[in-house]
Amino acid sequence: MSAAPILEVTGLCAGYDGRTVLHDLDLTVATGEVVCLLGANGAGKSTALGAMTGLVRATSGTVALDGEPLPLSSTHRIARAGVAHVPEDRSLFPSLTVRDHLRLADSRRARRRADEVDAVARVLDWFPALERLLSRRVGLLSGGEQQMVAIGRAIMSRPRVLLIDEMSLGLAPLVVASLLDVIGRLAADTGCGVLLVEQHVALALGVASRATVLSRGRVTFEGPADELAASHDTLVASYLGD
Repeated sequence: MSAAPILEVTGLCAGYDGRTVLHDLDLTVATGEVVCLLGANGAGKSTALGAMTGLVRATSGTVALDGEPLPLSSTHRIARAGVAHVPEDRSLFPSLTVRDHLRLADSRRARRRADEVDAVARVLDWFPALERLLSRRVGLLSGGEQQMVAIGRAIMSRPRVLLIDEMSLGLAPLVVASLLDVIGRLAADTGCGVLLVEQHVALALGVASRATVLSRGRVTFEGPADELAASHDTLVASYLGD
């Protein structure tokens, strides 16, 4: 990728209770690019996203946004800088409506009614199925609809970088393919960089330009997504070792 990176991760290490889980991760995401972060369960993928957003303590390394180091001990400052994180559990409030979630996520606090309407309308452009659900409580939605809300909430503030953790969890492959199509178009049309952790490897590689594979917290492959997709042996070795 010739464009300068929006997100640049260098030598990132993180873990829990004194045990290092992620070792020396180097990774970049450029303008309008989708990058996959892949690996088996327990490889350190969610830890990596958590460390980038201050949810998991980074023990060393740096994360820079547009060339400026992010304060990895301050989650709210990372979010305000332009990094949005859709966690694996979606972190939704079952008793709140779809509209409530989108309004709460507006970083400008929607001081004017027109601003709020415009921001919600932008989300509905990407997820038109949510329009008829705006007044419905999120706890009554299907898994796919809830994931639309989680992603829509994240893009309310027009982030520079969007981190998405296991978007497909519990969803049918057709729903996953539809969501990935939106993610690919969102990156291309808005210039938002996307770092995607995904268990549906073939579908994820179809929308990504590059991929990084983790095994036991260390990078075992980094390169073009189509190269990884085309090599069954490389993919198996990247997940399971030689």
